[in-house]
Amino acid sequence: MKHVLSLSTLYPNPVNPRFGTFVARSLEALAKRGEVHGDWQVSVVNPIGIPPVAMGRYRALSRMPESAEEHGITIHRPQFTLIPKIGANRNAAAIAKAALPVVERIHAAHPIDLIDAQFFFPDGPAAARIAEAIGVPLSIKARGSDITYWGEHAGALEQMRRAANAASGLLAVSRSLADQMAVLGMPADKIRIHYTGLDRNRFRPLEHTQLRAQLTRELGFDLPDTVPVLACVGALIERKGQDIAIASLPQIDGARLILVGKGEDEAHLKNLAGDLGLSDRVLFAGSVDHDVLPLILSASDVMVLPTANEGLANAWVEALACGTPVVTCNVGGAGELITSPAAGRLVRRDPDSVAAGVNDVLNNPPARDTVAQLAQRFSWDTNAAELAAHYNAIIR
Repeated sequence: MKHVLSLSTLYPNPVNPRFGTFVARSLEALAKRGEVHGDWQVSVVNPIGIPPVAMGRYRALSRMPESAEEHGITIHRPQFTLIPKIGANRNAAAIAKAALPVVERIHAAHPIDLIDAQFFFPDGPAAARIAEAIGVPLSIKARGSDITYWGEHAGALEQMRRAANAASGLLAVSRSLADQMAVLGMPADKIRIHYTGLDRNRFRPLEHTQLRAQLTRELGFDLPDTVPVLACVGALIERKGQDIAIASLPQIDGARLILVGKGEDEAHLKNLAGDLGLSDRVLFAGSVDHDVLPLILSASDVMVLPTANEGLANAWVEALACGTPVVTCNVGGAGELITSPAAGRLVRRDPDSVAAGVNDVLNNPPARDTVAQLAQRFSWDTNAAELAAHYNAIIR
C-alpha cells in the first residue's frame, strides 16, 4: 500500500472533539477505502500549538498523549510553541521544526510516498518544508478562510505561494475558491476541485410527526409546529453573520432561530438578542452531538447562514441532505450548490435581504425529498475515491 502522511492543525482531539471533524471523516474514509482496495494507508500529524505559559484550555491540550489510534488511523500530536495573535508568520516554521522528527521516524518505519496538507496556512508551508526534507511529493488543500483571510496578509501569502509552487498538486473545495487561488498567484494548472463528503446515513430527511416535540424536550427550547424554525450552523464568529440572522427575525413572523456552534461572539450575540427583545426566540444550542444536528436540520424550515466568506460550507450540504433549503450569501461555493429555488436563495448580507429570502422560501416551500436529491453527489466514499485519484496522479 502507498502511504500518505497528512498534516492538519485542525483535527478532532480529546479536548476539542468537534474540531475539524470534516477533515477526520475525509481521511478516515480514505483509510477505509485503502483496506478494501489496497491503495492508500493514512497517517496523521496533528500539530498542537501551546503558548510559552499554558493556561486555561491550553493546559489540557499540553497534557494530551503524543500519539493515539483513532478510527483506524494513527494520530501523532507533536507540540510547537504558539505565540497567540502575533506569531502567525512564524507558525509554519515552528510546526515544521516540531513535526519533522516525528515524520522522519514514521518514514523510517514505513516509507512515506506523499505529504498532504489539509489547509493552506499554516499547514501548507510547514508541509512543504517537511516534504522537501524527506524528498517526497506534496499536495495542499484549500478550504476557505485559509485563502480568503490569509491571502490578504503579505507574510502568509508569500509563504503560501512558495508552497503552492513546490507542490505537485493542489485541491480546492469549490470552483470559486480555485479561481481565488489563481488570482493570488498560485498555479491554476495544478488545482483540482475536491468537494466535501457527507454521512448519508446520518444526514437525510427525518419527518416523523413528533420531531419538534422531541427537540423541545432535548434542547429545553419551545419549538411549536405552528411557527417557522430556522437553523444557523457555524462557529459563533463575526464572519458567519449570526448577528444578521438575529436582526432579521422581527421580519419573519413568529420564527425561532437555533444557533448551533460556539465561539468568541457568543456574549455579543446574546446581548443583541436581548436588546432586540428576541431572547425567547433565539436558542444558543452550543456544540451539539453529531446525531442531534440532523434532527435540528430536519425540524427546521430553512438553514440560514449570512456568511461573509466560505470555501464550501459543510453546513450547506448537510442542510440540503436533510431536505432543508438554504438561505445564504453568494460567497465561495454557494452558487455551486444553490442552483435552483428548491435549494434556497442567495441574498445580500443584511437583515432585510435575509428576511426576504427566508420569507420567500417559507411562502414557497419545496418538497423535502426534492431538496435532498440536490445533495446526492456528496458522500465520504466519493470524497475518498476522488482523493485517492488525486494522490495517484501526483506520484505517477
